[in-house]
Parts: sequence; C-alpha cells; structure tokens
Amino acid sequence: MSVRPPSAASVDFGEHVLRVAAAGGLVVQPRMGVSDPARMRAGLLATRGAAAHTVGTVTLDSYTRVGATESVAMALRKGESLNGYPILGHDRTTTSAMLNGVLGLDFPVQVRHGSAAPLDIFAAMAAVGLAATEGGPVSYCLPYGRVPLAEAVANWARCCQFLAAIGQTGLRPHLETFGGCMLGQLCPPSQLVAMSVLEALFFQQHGVRSVSVSYAQQTDMDQDTEAVLALRRLCRDLLPYPGWHVVVYTYMGVYPTTEDGAFRLLGLAVELARRTGAERLIVKTAVESARIPSFAENVEALEYAALIAERAPGPVDAVESLDSQTYQEARALVHAVLDLDDDIGRALLAAFRIGFLDIPYCLHPDNAGRTQAVIDDRGWLRWAETGALPIGHLVERGGRRSMSSSGLLSNLNHVRDRFDTAGWDPAALHRDRTPELPR
Repeated sequence: MSVRPPSAASVDFGEHVLRVAAAGGLVVQPRMGVSDPARMRAGLLATRGAAAHTVGTVTLDSYTRVGATESVAMALRKGESLNGYPILGHDRTTTSAMLNGVLGLDFPVQVRHGSAAPLDIFAAMAAVGLAATEGGPVSYCLPYGRVPLAEAVANWARCCQFLAAIGQTGLRPHLETFGGCMLGQLCPPSQLVAMSVLEALFFQQHGVRSVSVSYAQQTDMDQDTEAVLALRRLCRDLLPYPGWHVVVYTYMGVYPTTEDGAFRLLGLAVELARRTGAERLIVKTAVESARIPSFAENVEALEYAALIAERAPGPVDAVESLDSQTYQEARALVHAVLDLDDDIGRALLAAFRIGFLDIPYCLHPDNAGRTQAVIDDRGWLRWAETGALPIGHLVERGGRRSMSSSGLLSNLNHVRDRFDTAGWDPAALHRDRTPELPR
C-alpha cells in the first residue's frame, strides 16, 4: 500500500465533530458533488464560509459508485458533467490541488459514494489525504442494486481493514454507517437503529475505531426522539466512547414541494438533533423535490439549520425513553443478530437468510421481503407485518394492518403532504416557534 499523507493528514473528522459538540455546537453538512474540480473546490469553499459549524462533502458520481470507470473516462473526455465528483477519473494531482487550502484541521471533508465495492475509492481518497467516508455492508448493498450481500460483506471487510491500515500512515480514518437510512423512508425506526449499530460494530470489529451512527428523520418527532435516544443508549452499551457520534439525516423520502414546507421539515430535523444530543446533521434544501441544489441554496440551508440550532432547546431528559418501544425492539434485533455468530459479517448474512433482519419494501434478492410498515393514525411508523423478525413478542398484533398499493402511495407522500398543506398547525408539529426564513 502506497499512501503518502499530505500536510492535512492530521485532520480528524470524528474528533472535530466531537470537539464542536463539546462546545455546544451542532455540525451541519450538505450533500454536494460536481464533476469539475474547480467547481467542486468552489462548493467546498462556500460550505466552509457558511455562518455555521460545517464540514465538507465530496459526493461521488453514479458511474464511480458502480465501478464503471470507462464511462467516467469517456464523459470526462467529452467534457460532460457527471452527477458527482469522479475521484477515480481525476488524477491524484488534480484532486490534491482541488483540496489544497480547503481541507484543514477546522474543515474536514467526507467522501460519500454509495458503493458496495469501494476499495478503489478508499485508496484514491487516502492518496489525497482524505480518510472520512461512509456506507456499510448492508446499507450500501440492499437498496442500490443486486450485488449479492455476501459479496458486499466481504468487500466491506477488506475496505475496513484498509482504512485501519492507513491509520498507521498518519491519516485519521472515520467511517459513518448509512444503516440508519435504509431506503430513506417506511422502515420502522427500531430497524434503522439496529442496522446502524450493527454496521458500526462491523466497522470496529474490522479495525476502524472512529465511527458515526446515522438515523434518518421519519414521520413523527416524538417517535424519532425515542429512536435517536435508543441509538445512543445501544451505542453506549456496545461501542467504546468517545469513538463514535450520532448523525441525523433530514427526511430522505418524498420531500415537500413548497419552500415553507421544506424549511419547516429541516427545522424539525435540527430540533430533533438538538433534543437528542446528536452531534451532526445532514441538511436538505428548499429545492430537493425539483432538482439538485446550487451551492448558494446549500449554504442557505446550512445557515438556516445553524440559526435554528442556536434557538432550539437542549437535550431532553432521556429517563422516560430508556425502555421505550423503539429501544426494546432495536435491542432485541441487535442481540438476536449478535447471538448468531461471533463474526458480525457472518451474523449479518445469517440474519438476512433466516429473516431476523428484513427490510420492508426492499426488492433485493437477499432480503426476505416478508415485513411491512405502515403509518398509524397517530403519525408513527409501525410494523404491519414482522415476518420472522425476533420482535413478534414486542409488537402489538392489534395494531397491524396490511398495506394496499393505494395505502403505500399515501404513506410515501405522507410527510410531503403534511408539510405542504396550507394552514398547518404548529402545535401538531411539536413546534413552539416559527422562525422567519433567511432571505
């Protein structure tokens, strides 16, 4: 392995986030990636210059994600724009120049990619001094294609071992699990929590010590609060601290089409992060439903999130949520999987094979597809069918109902419709204030 860390080698993504959080701040982060190095640099500089505690993002293009390097090369030769930064298409000198003067101790940069086989991506990152990235053996396999789960688990084991090894060269690897974001929506919070914890344990078993665990905002603030508190409790029980932090994702499903609705939803995500002690937030912009945001729109979302974070109350008393329904379900899932095998990769494969893990509405061949979820009358995301999940004793049978095709469509649009509706009720959305939008 030939890795020569640049001067920014001491940049530590996880340590930086924890340092900001210890001072009372919330780190906010955009999703951002363009193919032109000069524009990518401009986007990172815009992020760094925002009036917020920010970290940078380099999101890779979809060709790179699936290993289609010839398609990347052809697009670059033709001068075509890609939907992300082609780190395998640009040479090391080009990417190093793009990062020079941008990446630093006070502005770490994370690479986001979506690949089930990212070893070449990790090597290209390390060659330019980047060591923070994300994904996971399950979360970057099941939703994104038909790569066999066993192949993805083996790939990710090698990738984690690579990241652990580059830690010996002076780089500070950090790996974020995408497990709390499975399919973006309509996956009950307990399974998101369990999947995030299990992938983090997988990372650490393969040598990556600095990790973050994710959770994607769902349909109800109170249920989401239960979920993030459950995630924190399980991490405290199972992961060494301070080697981890929590990242909340602003809602990843069908997004509001109105500017007001989009900002309200982002504001609730910020409040969720603050009330649960989450250290980092992935923002979304007011134009998510229509197109890829501009750099200026990303900055607007970052600064709005920072404004809300300053005004939002701090963490809630977690005592009442210690043994919540979400915690009990998530704990049962995690421990049932861990009991299958000492090797977490083999345990994950066995769990999907026997249905102890089963993602609703996921069509991957290695997913049993026997579970369903539904949004109940309270607005909470509940199990409708639990299949072989080891939580049947915890789920109220009377609350289950199967999902029709029209019901599924209604559930998919639930959040968008709720936040786009005129005459919304702030109390129903758990808000006690309506800050003005920045102009």
